[in-house]
Amino acid sequence: MKKRKLGKSGIKVSPMGLGGWAIGGPFLHPKNGVLAYGKVDDKESIEAIRKAVDMGITLFDTANIYGGGRSERVLGEALEGHRNDMVIATKFATTWDMNSGNPDIPCQITGTDVTPEGIKKACEGSLKRLRTDYIDVYQLHDGGLDFEIAENVLDTLDELVQEGKIRYYGWSTDDPERAEIFAKKKYCATVQFRHNIFSHNEIMISNVIEKYGIAGLVKGPLGYGILTGKYKADSQLPEDHMWHGTEFDKGKAAETLEKLERIREILQEDGRTLPQAALAWIWAQHDLLIPIPGFKNVRQVEENVSAMEFGPLKKEQLRSIDSLL
Repeated sequence: MKKRKLGKSGIKVSPMGLGGWAIGGPFLHPKNGVLAYGKVDDKESIEAIRKAVDMGITLFDTANIYGGGRSERVLGEALEGHRNDMVIATKFATTWDMNSGNPDIPCQITGTDVTPEGIKKACEGSLKRLRTDYIDVYQLHDGGLDFEIAENVLDTLDELVQEGKIRYYGWSTDDPERAEIFAKKKYCATVQFRHNIFSHNEIMISNVIEKYGIAGLVKGPLGYGILTGKYKADSQLPEDHMWHGTEFDKGKAAETLEKLERIREILQEDGRTLPQAALAWIWAQHDLLIPIPGFKNVRQVEENVSAMEFGPLKKEQLRSIDSLL
């Protein structure tokens, strides 16, 4: 597959990137509990990142909160020596401390800080952890931030661009109206939002991505694991998994999993695995969409990145999927 444009930045990146949430390990949200996909091994994460680079991946997405900076540190170490060939997107806004009282999950979210001072401090922290002197795309990580406050955030981001600390910026939000505030700006390159076979956001694509020519970094392209086919309705998840205790974990995902069975044959008919087909579906939606699936090991990287060998789903396959869902 050809590289895709990172919106109006002019930067070209691999057709997919990799998301760094999982490799940060577990962290605690005061209301939502554990936010993670289980325990991780940094050595294994670094090996997986370097494998991705060898396979042609040039885009990596992370956030300062993932594992309380752990994801950024791992990514910075793994990409050392390759920085000039890579595009790094990270996020800011969330604050945390490392005194949760649980040695297995030390990081706990404490709030948000989008003041000019807070943003600049967060940027310096990310630069240090990532072992770089610039960030390619710096993304606001508060999807429901007040409109007026978001306007003020833009002033600080423009300052960071002028200082050379960041090249471009974006917003991680599922709300098209909020995304449009950023999309109008010269140095906005991306919006990051949820979009997959079972959860669509066409308004974001038509009203923001197409209208302003920015790229869509698609999070959750594998349905947070459902589209991998590895989960069943009665799957029991460990306590440090973000779905532990949710409706899915209680065995109430039968409807979604039944939908997957309806379209499984179409997804796999060209020899793709389910994750590869889920990524191919994203590519077929728009040229400016770039999926960023998560990963924890080399095997997952190899399977996901190999999806590029197949390319997008065909139009007739898309129609067949729509008719069955």
